[in-house]
Amino acid sequence: MDYIGLNQLIDRALEEDIGHGDLTTESLIPDGMQASGVFVAKSAGILAGINVSRAVYHYLEPGSTFEIFKTDGDTLTADDIIARVTGKAATLLTGERLALNFLQRLSGIASKTRRMAELIKYLPAELVDTRKTTPGLRVLEKYAVAVGGARNHRFGLYDGVMIKDNHIKAVGSITQAVSDARKKIPHTIKIEVEVENLEQLQEALQAKADIILLDNMDIEQMKKAVEITAGRALLEASGGINEETLVEVARTGVDFISAGALTHSAVSLDISFDLTETW
Repeated sequence: MDYIGLNQLIDRALEEDIGHGDLTTESLIPDGMQASGVFVAKSAGILAGINVSRAVYHYLEPGSTFEIFKTDGDTLTADDIIARVTGKAATLLTGERLALNFLQRLSGIASKTRRMAELIKYLPAELVDTRKTTPGLRVLEKYAVAVGGARNHRFGLYDGVMIKDNHIKAVGSITQAVSDARKKIPHTIKIEVEVENLEQLQEALQAKADIILLDNMDIEQMKKAVEITAGRALLEASGGINEETLVEVARTGVDFISAGALTHSAVSLDISFDLTETW
């Protein structure tokens, strides 16, 4: 991946972890000791973030070498060797936790995303993520979602208009909110409106919203919404969607299904880092 802010993120993360120094490593490891170690999958899943882990070690020691054996998107099985890093022993030990934190977290998201995406791969609805990400890690977590096989929703408040319930309350109505937004945003940007019932859906359609988010509707309401909309706007289902409910939602005929669970409920993949030799 190519992320211009990666080194800044690594710098902040290392500052948090190392502080004034790695007391354990500095107390035990001679300055001249060299070492090699490997990242090993301890359970099955989808790999994501290996280039981020490589960047951690290159940040700490530009002369270190990082050999990649499995690339992002690859399926892992237990005991697969993912990568080998060689450099100063102190570098390998100091960077171990951060490199693993990135790799485990992103691989966990990619793995959960792949499981969910596979459930509906033969249905027309597309799985998308949300802004329910770890503060400061959104770009990386959304990257992991894409590696897992789902699409990215908007990255932030700056790249899409989504009129939600509190916007509607503040402005007074869906009609007014859509009208006001149309007057102020570039013509190239679509407007999405969140609705909670079929009456609001009708209003959003009359206001000519481009995308309508069906918030926490049950299956029958979603089916009715698809029937009413009849292709006049894209429909996105959202609200409490997980692996158990995903297929049923996809079968309603909605165009997109957004699931915060892809990021906020993903379990980190079990990956270890083991020193293999020192000299």
